[in-house]
Amino acid sequence: MHCGAVMSNLFFTSDTHFGHANIIRFCSRPFSSVPAMDEAMIERWNARVGDDDVIYHLGDFTLGNRATASRVLGRLRGRIKVLGYPWHHDRGWVPTAIGPSSFTGASGHVVEILPPLLTISPEVAGRRQPIALCHFPLGEWDRRHHGAWHLHGHSHGNYHPTGAMLDVGVDDHDYAPVALDDLPAILEPRLEAPRRDRVSAGAG
Repeated sequence: MHCGAVMSNLFFTSDTHFGHANIIRFCSRPFSSVPAMDEAMIERWNARVGDDDVIYHLGDFTLGNRATASRVLGRLRGRIKVLGYPWHHDRGWVPTAIGPSSFTGASGHVVEILPPLLTISPEVAGRRQPIALCHFPLGEWDRRHHGAWHLHGHSHGNYHPTGAMLDVGVDDHDYAPVALDDLPAILEPRLEAPRRDRVSAGAG
C-alpha cells in the first residue's frame, strides 16, 4: 500500500508500551513507576507534535485494553496513525478494521488504523522519498535498492543492521517521536547503490 500525499511536520515512533510495568525492567527505562513513564512519554510526544502534525505509531502502543488506549490517546496531540497488529502486543485494544477508529486524540482528530506494512512517500528536500513502515525490521523492503528508507520498531534499540533503516522506537530516541526532518542526516549515508549497478560492477 502506498500513500503519496505531501506531509509536513511528520513524525514516527514505536514501542511506547504505555501502562506496561515490566517494560521498565526489560529495557532498563529510567522511570520509577508506570505513571512516571507514561507521563514522561506523553509530555515528550506533545512537546514535539503539534495539533495538525501527522504521527505514525509503528506498533506496541500499549498492552492494555481499550480503556487504557482511549485514555492515553485522548492525551496525545496530532493526527495519529497506528499500524494495526491485532495479533501482537496491541491485540487488547487495536481494531481489526483498517481506517478511522472509535478513538480520538487530544487534538480532536480521529485515530486511523493502518495496514501492518505500508509505504509512504512524503516530500523530503523537494523530492518524494519512499519510506517503508513496519513494526518488525525487514531484510528487504519496497525499493530498498533504489533509495527507499525503512523505519521499524520492535527491537528496542538492540538491532543494528546495514542499509537505510532505523528503529524509531522510544528506547532509542529519548522516549520521544522522531521527526521526518531528522531522518536525512541519519539515513542518507546508509543508502545502498542500486542493485543493477552492483550486479554490473561484479559481472566483469
